[in-house]
Amino acid sequence: MKKPTILIAGAFLALIVPGKIYAGDDMSSKILPYPILQKKLSNGLNVVTVPYDSPGLAAFYIVVRTGSRNEVEEGKSGFAHFFEHMMFRGTDKYPNEKYSEVLKSTGASANANTSLDRTVYHMTGNAAKLETMFELESDRFMNLKYSLQDFKTEAGAVKGEYTKNSANPYVQLNEQIQNTAFDRHTYKHTTMGFFKDIVDMPNQYEYSIEFFHRFYRPEYCTLIVVGDVDPTNVNNLAEKYFGKWERGNYQSMIPVEPEQKEARYTHLKKAGFPPYMDINFKGPAFSDHEIDMPALDVLCSILFSEKSNLYKKLVLDEQKARFINGGAQDSRDPFLISIGASVKKASDMQYVKDQIMAAIDSAKTNKVSDAQLKETKMHLKYSFAMSIDNPTSIAESLSAYTWLTGDPESLNRLYALYDRVTADDLIMVANKYFQIPHMTVGTIADTNECPVK
Repeated sequence: MKKPTILIAGAFLALIVPGKIYAGDDMSSKILPYPILQKKLSNGLNVVTVPYDSPGLAAFYIVVRTGSRNEVEEGKSGFAHFFEHMMFRGTDKYPNEKYSEVLKSTGASANANTSLDRTVYHMTGNAAKLETMFELESDRFMNLKYSLQDFKTEAGAVKGEYTKNSANPYVQLNEQIQNTAFDRHTYKHTTMGFFKDIVDMPNQYEYSIEFFHRFYRPEYCTLIVVGDVDPTNVNNLAEKYFGKWERGNYQSMIPVEPEQKEARYTHLKKAGFPPYMDINFKGPAFSDHEIDMPALDVLCSILFSEKSNLYKKLVLDEQKARFINGGAQDSRDPFLISIGASVKKASDMQYVKDQIMAAIDSAKTNKVSDAQLKETKMHLKYSFAMSIDNPTSIAESLSAYTWLTGDPESLNRLYALYDRVTADDLIMVANKYFQIPHMTVGTIADTNECPVK
């Protein structure tokens, strides 16, 4: 069977399948031109299937809507990331070595990653071994077991990872920025957690078990299967292997961040490291029905991409900066819009900051041209459309919007909003979010104090 082809012509997106073309109000109206089939089990687990013509290949993802955002108890940060490690410790049925051996039979390797709002477990392998994938993953999600010694060993590994990562000045600065920008919300700490909590983690064995029982429950999870699969078979396997998974009853009470009233600054002194500046503004929570996030995406592309006037001026013409980039991060609660600049000389940092702020100020009053607006929107939409051309990239994209809203269809709803973004919307978001009292600036330079104001 020939692989479906995405055709792009102007604002028309179509899926060609031998013998049929979906157009008009069918699949062509969506950025993902394949059906997203969903079934929710009685225990709350959402099962998502996307049939895709990838002969013999299937991606198997489990999205846990738990990240560092859910670490609300003082002294207990870092556990969402910790379980990314711990979930590979094994069960009675499939100890670590046996799990790896059976996994190899599927032609897949399992991995995971954690961020502010979620943990994602994933593999891509032989579609004919789909039932084996279901059996392996359901067993560890329902029956994870580890000893006190296993726990302490992994806690030590997490501390080692923190120490290794924090040797990177960019990682250090990011940690300082989040800690400076937020007062009450759990976004105050990074995904790794506060170092003092990581040091104490080996003493938190009982709490680790409680954390697992709270969040590794079906109502927090979505199963996504993409590729050469039959939806009925996927649903039957989900019921067979996950149907007896008991629903939990825990809900995190995430503290609300108070409004920031004045600009904040944090600085990292680092001799011999390229001077760097990260300007941050409080942004919106992700929404698939509000225009703000798509408008910010368009605006930041116009202001800070390699095609921007600012990039041409500071990087190419004046050569004051090595690079400039910027954008808003998707998150469940309001997070940050960040503009980063690697500056060649620390003495030029204030000038570069002034130029960035001048470009932002101009965007608050001056409309972009219709041609630039149209070109930017088309680039954002269709560069994404062309990237979702295999089971893994499709599952990866769906997982992102699943952890943001709980519904993978958010992917299609968000990209539909790009068509509605106007030049007035760009002026609106520029004024709404780029406010000096909501700004947090982080810098790296060989100076004792922050070189900008």
